[in-house]
Amino acid sequence: MRKSLIFSLILLLFASPAMANDAVQKHVINAQQVGTGRLSLVFWDVYDVTLYAPNGKWDAHKPYALSIHYFREIEGADIAKRSVEEMKKQGFLDQVKLADWQLQMRQIFPDVKNGSELTAVFTPQESTDFYSDGKHIGNIMGAEFGTYFFNIWLSEKTSEPELRKKLLGLI
Repeated sequence: MRKSLIFSLILLLFASPAMANDAVQKHVINAQQVGTGRLSLVFWDVYDVTLYAPNGKWDAHKPYALSIHYFREIEGADIAKRSVEEMKKQGFLDQVKLADWQLQMRQIFPDVKNGSELTAVFTPQESTDFYSDGKHIGNIMGAEFGTYFFNIWLSEKTSEPELRKKLLGLI
């Protein structure tokens, strides 16, 4: 018993950040890291983001997840607003849907601080589930939302092309 406890503690201390959290493992079969990167603005690190997919191979038609580890305090309402702005940059211009999505995200997204982790899990044709520090905080139904939300990071039209390449394991 004591040996297994010590072994478990050692695993926790030296666990790789590439290991997916429980929320990801629950929805993405054999979830493994595809890539990871850091978003920095000027001199400030904002967050690290990691893409997980089955066997570490991203396919937009299979469940996958993004986990974001924040380094700064950001209000949930600001995260929702910025998400909508980025969706518009992807070419989605349906103002009614964008307003609805922003309202839903505002209701779901908590304020974050240094050390907070938000995870989004996309199940194509179903929904996007959101977790805050491992706790389920809400979901938004439909593939259209999930596609545009994840395209903030994964589309060729992203505002952060180098980060996209890192997430997709291209560099």
